[in-house]
Amino acid sequence: MTELIEFGLYLTYILVGVAVLAVIVLPLINAVNNPKSLVITGIGLAILFVVFLVSWGLSSYDTVSTKAAEQGLTPGGVQRIGGVLTMMYILLGGAIVGIIVTEVSKIFK
Repeated sequence: MTELIEFGLYLTYILVGVAVLAVIVLPLINAVNNPKSLVITGIGLAILFVVFLVSWGLSSYDTVSTKAAEQGLTPGGVQRIGGVLTMMYILLGGAIVGIIVTEVSKIFK
């Protein structure tokens, strides 16, 4: 019975690897065929980077708890984590505002 479980696990690892490879390679092939999509992707990544920089600047590293220090987190690491969390809150808020604006604009059309 354990041999069957091991076979299933190894098969799962292989299939996940193939899926990850497909997720990486197929968009690259599509980007080579359509270079304009790279510009749009680059703009989106640049906007995300700017939002992260703003979020990272807003986060603080003043209070590094003893628990965080015991786990090896430095003040810079705490600030990066705070930046990612703040970025998530900003993007979540933007998504909610976008949904509300879309639904309200549908009402008036």
